[in-house]
Amino acid sequence: MDFELNDDERSLQEGIRSFLTGRCTIDVVRANEETGGALDRGLWQELGAVGVFSLRADGFGTTESVLAFEELGRSLVAGPLVASHLAATLVPGAADGSRIVGLIEPSEPVIVAEHLASLDDLIVVRPEGLFVVHPADVIGVHAERPLDALTPITAVSHLPQGEQLADAAAAHIWHRDGMVLTAALQLGLCLASIDLAKQYAMQREQFGRPIGSFQAVKHLLADMLTKAEVTRAAVYAAAVNIDGRGDSTDLMQTARMAKMLAGDSALFCGKTGIQVHGGMGFTWEVDAQRYWKRACVLDTHFGNSDEHAAAFSAAL
Repeated sequence: MDFELNDDERSLQEGIRSFLTGRCTIDVVRANEETGGALDRGLWQELGAVGVFSLRADGFGTTESVLAFEELGRSLVAGPLVASHLAATLVPGAADGSRIVGLIEPSEPVIVAEHLASLDDLIVVRPEGLFVVHPADVIGVHAERPLDALTPITAVSHLPQGEQLADAAAAHIWHRDGMVLTAALQLGLCLASIDLAKQYAMQREQFGRPIGSFQAVKHLLADMLTKAEVTRAAVYAAAVNIDGRGDSTDLMQTARMAKMLAGDSALFCGKTGIQVHGGMGFTWEVDAQRYWKRACVLDTHFGNSDEHAAAFSAAL
């Protein structure tokens, strides 16, 4: 497989990155933490305007969507990005960002909903199909201190059945594509963690030299880059396979592999980025901890790395 980007794909990714660089700076991320994680509807509509949610509805493939979501992860954009993207052809207003659509996959023993107060629609993914539920009808307890300040969560005690939107086949595709898009977000986290750690290692001096010149720190950065590049290959391969309309069983396996590797890599790069920053790495004043926290949150979406490793092993 050729994973080199063509001119159109490169332009798409650069366009999304340019928009996010101007609109979703780290200063904006820090400021949004003070709002309790409430989503910015203006930003959401701007994301819709640049095509983040409507890429596949507009005729692009999963490959192009992955490139966009990689940039969203790199910029720590919060919210149900994957759900709104997947819902673009099912829920009116999802494609242009005028409605915020969330997603939940019920599981035991605890069902958790994210951004419940900001949602217009909540899609419930069950084995028998996709169902839409009004967020106001969901009963639960809001967590006062979520791990990621930009991802408010609610422990759900009552989840209505809702109105069915699509059948079991659609639910299967949502789960598969959701894994790949989430893996792309995690890949973006890896790359941003590396950039931040590298920048700090080049600027921070100890014993009269930048700490990046010490072999131990070089090894940490090299390990981060290796993890990220392996993840990139897995995520791009899953996207290319989906666009190639391969065997459905193989597609689920490649998606599962991408999600498993991306989850492990995002957690590793986030943790190692904190380590490179030393004793300050885990404090609010340093941004390294934000990438690790988001990595922890995304690892729970569409199954965590351990669950996918077990499923992948069982299928061999």
